[in-house]
Parts: sequence; C-alpha cells; structure tokens
Amino acid sequence: MLSSLPLIGFLLDLLFKDPPHLPHPVRWIGALLDRLEGWSRKQRLLSLRQAGAVSVLAAVGAVASLAWLLVSLPLLGFAAAVYLAYAGLSLAGLLQAAREVLHHADNGDLARARSLLGLLVSRDTSQLDREGVYASLAETVSENFNDGFVAPLFFLLVGGPVTMWAFKTVSTVDSMWGYRDAAWKDLGWFGARLDDGLAYVPARLSSLLLLLAAALTGVNQCRAWRSIARQAGQLESPNAGWPMATAAWCLQSTIGGTFVYRGKEKVKPRLGPPDSPWTGRSVRKLLRLVLLAACLGVLLGQLPLWLLC
Repeated sequence: MLSSLPLIGFLLDLLFKDPPHLPHPVRWIGALLDRLEGWSRKQRLLSLRQAGAVSVLAAVGAVASLAWLLVSLPLLGFAAAVYLAYAGLSLAGLLQAAREVLHHADNGDLARARSLLGLLVSRDTSQLDREGVYASLAETVSENFNDGFVAPLFFLLVGGPVTMWAFKTVSTVDSMWGYRDAAWKDLGWFGARLDDGLAYVPARLSSLLLLLAAALTGVNQCRAWRSIARQAGQLESPNAGWPMATAAWCLQSTIGGTFVYRGKEKVKPRLGPPDSPWTGRSVRKLLRLVLLAACLGVLLGQLPLWLLC
C-alpha cells in the first residue's frame, strides 16, 4: 500500500482539497519559521545570512524528523503517511479558487474577482482590468502547478513523506523569506537558493507534463522546446518560467508584463506569443490542461513503484 501513496494522496486532494477549518502542516511550519526569524534577527555571533541558513537547516531537520517519527509509528504509521501525502499535494484547492475568480470575472464582478485573486498572488490586484485578472490567474496557476504539486509529488516519489515534507519546508521558507528587498535578502538567501536547486528538475518535468497533456488533448502547443527554454531563462527564478512559458505557448496567450508589488511597479518578461491576451475561455482550458497533466504525472510516477513492488 505504501507504493500507492502518491495516487492515494492525489485522490484525497481531489476529494477533500484543503478544508479551511482544519489546521494544515504548512501553517505549523510557518509558525516555526516566525520563531526562527526572531532568533535569527537577534543574533550577534552570526551574520543574518548565516543565521538564516542555520534556521532553514533546523526547520528542515525538525520537520523531517517529525515526519519520520509519525510514519514509523506502529499501527498508525500508514495513516500518518497517507495524511502527509495528501496534505503535501495542493492542486484541487488551487483549481477551485481559480474557478471562483473566473466566475466573478466572467460575470462582471471585477471587485470580487480582484479580491479573491489577491488571496492567490502577491501582486496588487486592486487596479487590474478583466484581462489583467485573467493573465494573473493564468500565471499563478501555471507557476503553482510546479510549486504546489509537481515538485512535492516528485519528492514523495523519490523518498516518501519524509523527503516530501523536507522539500515543503524549504518551499515555505522561500515563500515567507525569499524576497529580494533589503529586509529579507540576507535572511532568505540560503532558503531561496536551496529551493531553486531542489525545484530544478520538477520545474522542467512540469513543463513536459503540460506539453504531453496538450498533445493528448489537441490544445495548441509550442513545438519548439528551445522557445520555452529561452523564455524561461529570462526570469529571475531559474524554475518558475518553465511551467509559465509552457502554459503560455500551449494556450497561445501572453504571460508577463507590468504589475505592482508592494507599491512598486515591476516589469516581468513576456512569455508565449506576443500581444495575445488571456480570456475566460483560455484560462478554463488551462485549468483542464493542468488537471490532466497532474493525472499523467501521478500515473507515470506510480508505474515504477508498482513494477518494483
């Protein structure tokens, strides 16, 4: 049964998503990181960058040790492993939230669409028009396809729940501390670089899965892998551009442009064909494409486990 953990976790995510009234392990990791941040900023023996690195390693060690302890429990270990696999895969909740934003944008309630979108992205959504809402939604769905699903799935397949949650801890560090401004660049440097390294292979796998799903469904797709690779390399992140550029080319719509983050304008490289706006229809196609790509990823990842067991 342990060999079927990825499939079980995926099915549970599709069925139950992330119940908002229940605590989630990522929130506990966030609380731990808040404490470690306080410790890091008070250090006098270590530089902030060194203290940040120590804090990241301590958090990863604590979370991985707890995960190992839980899955090693007699009788309850399998249930713990199933829960950790389920909690570590975050796709269905993202797709549901995206559909809610789409519903309000399609029906002209831009205020509500912007408000809901603001819960999914870090940019300022208050001034976005409908096209901007669609484009921002497509960007966050494609990027989080890797961050929230493919990368955790990859580490679940590689080493089980312990490895998966070690990665989830690093990913949470990057989300909380991985900013490039003066307040965070030193504290979050090690975690951000570690996240870049760990997500390197999954990001490219996410691109391949999207292309495979596009080929199976007949969705427009970019046949030149070099175009995706070239555009993906234009982003600050070595990984985020891969699923984003692939989604843009598959749906023949442009990702990127000028957005506002923390009161400052930021120009992001344009990915995909130029000057091709997103529509509600193209975003819905993207959501279906992402779901199919996720199913393919789970099945292709499960096959070696089943064959070896």
